[in-house]
Amino acid sequence: MSLIRDHLNVHTQALQLREQRNNILASNVANAATPGFKARDIDFQSSLKQAIGSGELKTTSVGHIPVSGNAGDQLQYRQPTITSLDGNTVEMGVEQMEFAENTVRYQSSLEFLNAKIRGLTQAMRGE
Repeated sequence: MSLIRDHLNVHTQALQLREQRNNILASNVANAATPGFKARDIDFQSSLKQAIGSGELKTTSVGHIPVSGNAGDQLQYRQPTITSLDGNTVEMGVEQMEFAENTVRYQSSLEFLNAKIRGLTQAMRGE
């Protein structure tokens, strides 16, 4: 079972991070008219590397520090190209583009994961 989990890990981690990123981007769009709101985002590549690197590590001693692959640890403020008078850093064009790109990449990750699962299913059936 562990080998199957390892085989699918990168795609499942990517899906989880893409979902978290979509939520962050949606929050940015929802707060576009909120004075002083600072747009946030994650560095997807470094978050994915952290998530894959941490994997399913288990602590074996009370002195060990648990590792988490939470993207919330990677949240960063987006630097605006145009400064708003009310201090809001959400730029709708940027947010919409990032959201659309992230959604397409989410769908791609889902398709890769489905293909892997189909391949494993066929291998188990001996096809």
